Amino acid sequence: MPFLFLRWTLRIFGGLLSLLVLYVGVTFGQVWWASRQDSTGPASAIIVMGAAQWNGVPSPVLKGRLDHAFELYSAGDAPVIVVTGGKQTGDAITQGYSGFKYLRALGVPESAIRIEVQGTNSFEELSASSVIVRDAGGSSTVLIVTDPYHALRVASIASELGLTASVSPTNADSTVQELFRETVAVAIGRVIGYRRLASVT
Repeated sequence: MPFLFLRWTLRIFGGLLSLLVLYVGVTFGQVWWASRQDSTGPASAIIVMGAAQWNGVPSPVLKGRLDHAFELYSAGDAPVIVVTGGKQTGDAITQGYSGFKYLRALGVPESAIRIEVQGTNSFEELSASSVIVRDAGGSSTVLIVTDPYHALRVASIASELGLTASVSPTNADSTVQELFRETVAVAIGRVIGYRRLASVT
């Protein structure tokens, strides 16, 4: 009897492990596929996901996102750019304000830029941006700019927040480590919800 119980326990465990591996594998494929897709407008706003800045100077990652958002704006894909991101430890100014200054230097009028400065993760940035977009009176259709590996997660978060989102990633390369990290985040977020995931990470 103990042997029979052990055998069935091992079978159940093996089956669950196989399902987990399959789920993670499929999710990895979806993250990779999303990283290779590119969308354009029309949209009511372009949302630029935050990234590091150094004393007001955008990091290469943030600069790449801002430059791409400027290209989309200049092409007429959306009339407004929302720059996002609060302060990280040791920052003197916010990522959002750094993005604002950079876009102004490129010639984007102040009236076409909205600033989100409270978010410290993707969920918080998109949650606050969704309020900004709706308060501006536009539709909930947005175009999100981020790095390729991040595309599926931000689209999923936006959907959870009630936004109709497309993603236009930068041309940055994605490493296997970045894709796998996003796979874990998406796999967990789909189960527990991205709001809860943001609160525990």
